[in-house]
Amino acid sequence: MKNKLWYDWKWQVQNSVTDIKQILNQKVTYNYNMRVTPYYMSLMKDDDNCPIRKQAIPSHKELEKNSINYEKYGIDITDSLCEKKYSPVSHLVHRYPDRVMIEVTNNCFMYCRFCTRKRLTKIDRKQNDLKSAYKYIRENENIRDVLLSGGDPLTLEDSQLEEIISTLKEIKHIEIIRIGTRAPVVMPMRITDELTDMLRKYHPIWINTHFNHPVEVTEQSQNACEKLINAGIPMGNQSVLLKEINDNVEVYKELCLKLVKMRVRPYYLYQCDIGEGLEHFRTNIKVGVNIIKELRQNITGFAIPAYVIDAPNGGGKITINPENIVEWTEDYVKLKNYLGDEYYYPEI
Repeated sequence: MKNKLWYDWKWQVQNSVTDIKQILNQKVTYNYNMRVTPYYMSLMKDDDNCPIRKQAIPSHKELEKNSINYEKYGIDITDSLCEKKYSPVSHLVHRYPDRVMIEVTNNCFMYCRFCTRKRLTKIDRKQNDLKSAYKYIRENENIRDVLLSGGDPLTLEDSQLEEIISTLKEIKHIEIIRIGTRAPVVMPMRITDELTDMLRKYHPIWINTHFNHPVEVTEQSQNACEKLINAGIPMGNQSVLLKEINDNVEVYKELCLKLVKMRVRPYYLYQCDIGEGLEHFRTNIKVGVNIIKELRQNITGFAIPAYVIDAPNGGGKITINPENIVEWTEDYVKLKNYLGDEYYYPEI
């Protein structure tokens, strides 16, 4: 029986594991910070093959030299998605014509070991200064959709998050606000009645969360999603395809069925991004193609996500359909994005 403090999200933050010496060798955290909530730790098994452990606990593999020559493809592995290039002002990424992403904070409840933005985990900043981002959005009337990301926006206090949302809502051409958060997965107690009461004042709000494995679907995570959905907030799920974690048809099928059962739409299955210390998480693209193929033969259509690659060098999200594949070799896949531009994605 857990005590009352266990269900307090601020207690969970204060008692998160942040020092790898508590678990194993500490070399990795010289390069990349770690943070794991007590809740998420409680889901782990003392087994190196535990899918929870692999996502949360640093591995020496994060420091291994890349086996692929990414320079050959013009890929900067410290920022493979070229977010800096598409950042006209601080903390804002404008890649697509009608929408922008704002990095509201660098903090997360947990630093996922496969994260594209691992470079930011050493920057300790609770809330970013968004004045220039607001100004940019006001001056660009073609922007109608704003994604709050980071970091995890829900690491902010309710009042801080409301200030951001209310400021954006005052801009007449903003129609939709989306929030990307892993809180329901790694910190479900963050989804409080106070939070949902605040969010329901600013519809339409959409939330995408990030379940990767069926073990993450617990009674508490289901309750968190239910609170948000019952507050009128549609929810989607964005998984990352991870080697020896969810690169299995039956495992991923189980996850998709659990998601739709709790009214969370499987939205994207991402090919793992290219980045520093991420090679051991990446799979061959054919693995993802096969998973989607098998799902189509076994479960209903709305339970199947789109399989996408966020193309290196700033190409944006490309759905893996035959018409988007220009060339496929043992070494790389050449992809065509929505603008007709071509991008190389090196195979693993």
